[in-house]
Amino acid sequence: MMYGSGDYRYELVDGWARLPEGWSFRDACGLAIDKEDRVYVLSRGTHPVMVFDRDGNLLDAWGDGLFQRAHGAGIGPDGSIYCTDDVLHVVYKFSPGGKLLQTLGTRGQSSDTGYVPEWFDFFWSLTTIVRGAPPFNRPTGVYVTQSGEIYVSDGYGNARIHKFSPDGKLLLSWGEPGFGPGQFRLPHAVWVDGQGKVWVPDRENNRVQIFDGQGKLLDIWTGIPRPCGLCVDAAGTVYVSELCMRLSIFAGDGRLLARWGNEGGKDKSKALFLAPHNVAVDSRGDLYVAEVSLTYHGVDKGSNAVLKFARR
Repeated sequence: MMYGSGDYRYELVDGWARLPEGWSFRDACGLAIDKEDRVYVLSRGTHPVMVFDRDGNLLDAWGDGLFQRAHGAGIGPDGSIYCTDDVLHVVYKFSPGGKLLQTLGTRGQSSDTGYVPEWFDFFWSLTTIVRGAPPFNRPTGVYVTQSGEIYVSDGYGNARIHKFSPDGKLLLSWGEPGFGPGQFRLPHAVWVDGQGKVWVPDRENNRVQIFDGQGKLLDIWTGIPRPCGLCVDAAGTVYVSELCMRLSIFAGDGRLLARWGNEGGKDKSKALFLAPHNVAVDSRGDLYVAEVSLTYHGVDKGSNAVLKFARR
């Protein structure tokens, strides 16, 4: 099955992730791809981090017992894997083989933003955030630059982007709760492109905000419903996973290049996507989309919680 349009056409690779019998991602929440195109999938299954080659063969699995609610993943220039846990309020740094090297934040201890968690009324909980605060209160995403600086989106219980030195020293934070320029209503991920621009899917404001590395607002892209994940390739093409069951591809100036999803409407059995949470692109231009369909629709897609689209 082919998807996309123009120069951005992709073929769905059926059953890409080859999981052992009885295994499931449950929710696949984070993706990171290393220089050898190994795909690290952060999930909420029994084995939180699973490593695949580009053909979907399982190479390794680790992280058991460390996470309460895994959320976002990134990869450092040395191949280290960074993962957020939004309930434990931490960012973990692992070796490629799964050895825990560093923890940013204190497990189980949140900063004071006024946030009152209520699992049955998510939108009400967001309204209780009255101020931006230090790291962390339910961090969502993480990105590591080639120079080793660590950016963290602190989103469900905070409204900030934090920037750390390679050794974990806090350098800068920006953002406050709200709807105005530079404010956030759930900064859900973070990505730094080759020009040093910091891209933030501002999910419940239905937009993407773009900053420089010092937190100065450069641009806002509106009209993007509930953007969850975002990545930018070497050519400057921007890929956005939208929780509204859709994937969109943009030029660096905001022009829409391709889009697909929503095919099934309300019929879950016909929908390609149920809850796209993250997107990643490898060195060949192939796309990977991770879904949290169990959380949002009560559907465990098993190995199909990660879909691969091969560039054609």
